[in-house]
Amino acid sequence: MRVHELSRTECIDALSRAQMARLACARANEPYIVPIYVAFDGEALYGFSTLGQKIVWLRANPSVCVEVEEIADGREWTTVLVFGRYEELSRPHEDPEGLARAEALLAKRPMFWQPAAAKVGGQEHAMPVLYRIAVERITGRRALR
Repeated sequence: MRVHELSRTECIDALSRAQMARLACARANEPYIVPIYVAFDGEALYGFSTLGQKIVWLRANPSVCVEVEEIADGREWTTVLVFGRYEELSRPHEDPEGLARAEALLAKRPMFWQPAAAKVGGQEHAMPVLYRIAVERITGRRALR
């Protein structure tokens, strides 16, 4: 198996294919990672959530890391890390273009609302939150046989 660094173009290609990702955030020195459904426009990742722990934490600390992976098997895989900032888009008067962009990208994916709203319970509320992860840095690796 050989592992090599991906170029920015290869990372962007992988992000463009991605539908599911893992979002990592932190608050008060405690990490938190959750699966998210994403859409990528070449500059930012867009997602949907309901109000819960993830959104509360992201509002407190918008620095995030998002991981996308494509795994054929243990010896053939691609992983891309996006380091960026959470930006909420649910307030139309603050960023109407960003909100429209998120809605248009996510509408192309029929199940965009999962896993965020599939089961709402506990401390989560059904209030929808559209957001963007503004990409600050991308890195990736690929393993081949």
